[in-house]
Amino acid sequence: MSDLPNFPPEAFAKQDRTPDGLFYAQARFVTHIDDAAIDAVTDLYRTLLPPGGRILDLMSSWVSHLPAEVAYGGVIGHGLNAEELAANARLTQHFVQDLNADPILPFDDASIDAALICVGVQYLQDPVSVLREVARVLVPGAPVVITFSNRCFPTKAVAIWRAIGGDDHARLIALYLQHAAFSAIEARVLLPEGGPTDPMRAVIGRTSTPKADA
Repeated sequence: MSDLPNFPPEAFAKQDRTPDGLFYAQARFVTHIDDAAIDAVTDLYRTLLPPGGRILDLMSSWVSHLPAEVAYGGVIGHGLNAEELAANARLTQHFVQDLNADPILPFDDASIDAALICVGVQYLQDPVSVLREVARVLVPGAPVVITFSNRCFPTKAVAIWRAIGGDDHARLIALYLQHAAFSAIEARVLLPEGGPTDPMRAVIGRTSTPKADA
């Protein structure tokens, strides 16, 4: 299903093959990482997201971990549970869509200033198609910020994600971004493995900027 060479289709299969919308039908008002990991994500957003910009928070829920003191021009939340999204006070609008069934985002080209995926990338079965759409809707030079830990719903995470960990997760996400035509890709360790808190990492890519005329 995923548009990646050298990966068998089963690499992106799930143990639970029922529609994702059924799994997420009941609202879960919980956080999936601990407070220290949340703070690390918030600090990263503080350095990367443009104040006043239009932010797209993909695979979101009832909280977005954005810095409270920063005002944005709009925060659009996406997820699979409308009740969770409606409870997210940072969102100025939201929509429900199963990206594994339909990766096409309902936005114009170059209309978003930054995109986020927090602890959700492990559930994407066609991550390259989704990230190509993210690249399409981002303005030139804008970041996509993908953060992840070692937490997941194992029956809904794709097989390749369950089979690897740590550094290999970061390499896998970087591969997704490369095939989706992102550039300036970098991986960061926000909180290391083996510490007293949930580990937290990030992989960041940017859309290409037009070359100036010679």
